[in-house]
Amino acid sequence: GGGGLGGSPVGGAGGGFRPPDPGMDPGGDGAGEEGMERDLILLGLVGLMDPPRREVPAAIRRCLRAGIRPVMVTGDHVQTARAIGRELGLLQGEDAEVVDGRELDRLDDDQLAERVRHVNVFARVAPEHKLRIVRAFKRRGEIVGMTGDGINDAPALKEAHIGIAMGKTGTDVTREAADMVLADDNFASIAAAAEQGRAIYDNIRKFIRYLLACNTGEILVMFLALLLGLPLPLRPIHILLVNLVTDGLPAVALGLEPAEPDVMDRPPRRPGESLLAGGLGRRILVRGTIIGVTTLGVFIAGWMGAGDLERARTMALATLVLSQMVHVFDCRSERRTAFDVPLSANPGLLAAVASSLGVLGLVIYWQPVASYFHTVPLWAGDWVMVAGGVALPWVALLTRRLMRGRGGPVAVSPAKLSAP
Repeated sequence: GGGGLGGSPVGGAGGGFRPPDPGMDPGGDGAGEEGMERDLILLGLVGLMDPPRREVPAAIRRCLRAGIRPVMVTGDHVQTARAIGRELGLLQGEDAEVVDGRELDRLDDDQLAERVRHVNVFARVAPEHKLRIVRAFKRRGEIVGMTGDGINDAPALKEAHIGIAMGKTGTDVTREAADMVLADDNFASIAAAAEQGRAIYDNIRKFIRYLLACNTGEILVMFLALLLGLPLPLRPIHILLVNLVTDGLPAVALGLEPAEPDVMDRPPRRPGESLLAGGLGRRILVRGTIIGVTTLGVFIAGWMGAGDLERARTMALATLVLSQMVHVFDCRSERRTAFDVPLSANPGLLAAVASSLGVLGLVIYWQPVASYFHTVPLWAGDWVMVAGGVALPWVALLTRRLMRGRGGPVAVSPAKLSAP
């Protein structure tokens, strides 16, 4: 056996024979293992190739763009590992370093922690080396994912932050020790899982941003009315309707938003980063204040203009619901405006908004329901006031956002992904 043939990712094995020697004693020393391997006639070389899957190089490039650094840890010969590393894009240049198991044995923990900063390929490693490599990355404060399939990989999988076992070739022990199992044994699935995880995290932030801003607006409109000595702009049943139906349905649909196009072009977030980081808490307060003040303003204008408290409350309810419907589209992205996100990307959200508006129409105009909710039909002039109150603050906010530029800085935290 040998390393790569001609620098290629092909393992080499040589074959040869020796003609029988009539004078050789079959029971003598010449028949031993060492004797049998001397004076052979070379028959040829056999190349054994286990190439990476075609989709792996593209998956590695996606990981690198996302700030995830793949590291190959293998038991193959150094030359074979070097050739595969170059093919995958893990090694750049002729002087790219590959560390083997013998060198790992000579390094103490501090030295190894320093070496893993720039080494992407480890060859001829034993199971205990994998464990040391994982610990070295963790000592540097990195988030480590480790893949493996054999029983000997279990300690390293357990030590890593994310242990990833092979579903097809992995042993039962490995799958038990892992946090995640690859059903198709494909590295590209790890990149897809990272993308899906980021999309889920984004959607959680969108969901929280929407609901907390809506709830802030509802609380604020009632609190300010009490503070100013005004009648309550909304009845308790109105608040119940809004929380259970008109803002609940869009919130659920918002949690099903597809991943944004740039989700894998962002660096990783800090592990201990707050869910409200990146100015999310400030956005919630600003949007909630806009919803609350707008609703109260329309209520006061309607009450003073018509002198009808129930009509003013109906106008306040319509303003609150419509403001929340506008806000849900603003929540679809933290980096792009509502006009930059295609409406067709989430048809469930469109259906939820349409359902909420339909419920609002029934509550206002269908008499059996309207009498239960103490609402009255609104005139055209009422709707003009409601529409103006809803539109003006959001137009001003959108204009300000466009003038300041879209997007913003994202905190950077390096991450590592180790693959055998």
